[in-house]
Amino acid sequence: MSNKSPFVVSPEWLVKHLKDPGLSIVDGSWYLPAQNRDARAEYDAAHIPGAVFFDQDAVVDPDSDLPHTLPSPSVFERHVSAMGISRDDTIVVYDGPGMFCAPRVWWMFRVMGAEKVFLLDGGFDNWKKDGHIVTATPTKIASTAFLPKFDASKVASLTDMMKIVANGSSQIADARPAGRFTGEEPEPRPGIRSGHMPGARNAPTPTFSHAGYLKDIDGLRQVFADAGIDPARPVVTSCGSGVTAAVISLALESVGAKNHRLYDGSWTEWGSREDTPVETGPAKG
Repeated sequence: MSNKSPFVVSPEWLVKHLKDPGLSIVDGSWYLPAQNRDARAEYDAAHIPGAVFFDQDAVVDPDSDLPHTLPSPSVFERHVSAMGISRDDTIVVYDGPGMFCAPRVWWMFRVMGAEKVFLLDGGFDNWKKDGHIVTATPTKIASTAFLPKFDASKVASLTDMMKIVANGSSQIADARPAGRFTGEEPEPRPGIRSGHMPGARNAPTPTFSHAGYLKDIDGLRQVFADAGIDPARPVVTSCGSGVTAAVISLALESVGAKNHRLYDGSWTEWGSREDTPVETGPAKG
């Protein structure tokens, strides 16, 4: 039995299957300002042949004042159908560094009903470094119909989180860096308090991968153990704006956990309000 996550594919696998019918390759790259990278410009300059660009700042709820809010099924359908992706496709998502923001796109597709969704292990930076084929030729897209089958049980709202913090009915796994979790470092967005939700545990995004490659199952289980998170119990994942929380969601799904949700508003929503409790310092308990 493999010790690798069933939700990643190797570069070698993708090379062999690049021309398979029903394969959709998605560049889901998105970067923080501090990373000083332009995802769209990098895609235009070089991408995996056949890949389409998934703009994480555009495929959002247009009526939300929060960043990266999950769009309605109809909005998602419109965007993704225009990318030429159907729900029955085998979908492989990648980002630049690997296991940073692509898991958010993986999560979105799964929440919208796609079942054959995978991540390119190592990301595009390693793909290029290893000499695999890239192109600047624009991908020819034949629009199709992505028919969503939305799973609301995978999404947690502010109301849900208020109840969870009050009654401890679920574990909270926070993917932000330790300094932001403890409140020792400021949030990158203005007007947002530092710290974490009472009862939350810190599981920073980089701890789940190494050099862009997702850790094996044993390694993922160890990350959860080190963070004090039990995958056998309910978990809600969170981060700054709902993007890197999906790395924890991916890790949970990889180790066989099924009872988990992603808090879509994440810390941008929680930390910007005056009626939400905030703790600082290391996780308690």
